[in-house]
Amino acid sequence: MEFIAENVNKTIDKKIILNDVSLKLRSGMIYGFVGRNGSGKTMLFRALSGLMSIDSGTVSLDGKVLHKDFDVLPEFGIMIENAGLYPQLSGFDNLKRLSSIRKKAADDTIREYIRTVGLDPDDKKPFRKYSLGMKQRLVFAQAIFEDQKILMLDEPTNAMDDSGVQMVRDILLERKKDSIILIASHNHEDIDLLADEKYRVSNGQFIKEE
Repeated sequence: MEFIAENVNKTIDKKIILNDVSLKLRSGMIYGFVGRNGSGKTMLFRALSGLMSIDSGTVSLDGKVLHKDFDVLPEFGIMIENAGLYPQLSGFDNLKRLSSIRKKAADDTIREYIRTVGLDPDDKKPFRKYSLGMKQRLVFAQAIFEDQKILMLDEPTNAMDDSGVQMVRDILLERKKDSIILIASHNHEDIDLLADEKYRVSNGQFIKEE
């Protein structure tokens, strides 16, 4: 796969959020993005996925253009704050409802992924009563449980204990071969261990580190 952003710009309330961003991403790579809150990392993920419109520029996947050939990026999983999970539903019921959109993951697959991230698929406790670490594990599960080929992960190890951090790292390295993975993180160790290419983000600009 080849995933390309060309001269992408976005302004919100007269503030430049993405400033002439150009990226060329390909399968088999993990891309790390480091920057302070508000620097543009999360907004980039929203723009690349189609969850947010852009003012100018193009985003394309294997030659097909976002907002022209498709409205939302196909085969993508995203992990951002307030990921759209239902607070009143259990972990299993959340993923079950999400799976009804693409109709790709069977119940057994959902259960397997919930176990993979260290949660109990039979736990009836609603998502709102999860600890922060448990919530983060389920949000990670929803990003990967349909074998998505493009992953955009904002602070994927935030609030996780050591076992959770290692679980995320192991899964991403295993998935790397035939996926495009983007990670934004304050955890420099995550970026240093995982990323093949690193970008410093500041004021909506993305500068590749050599």
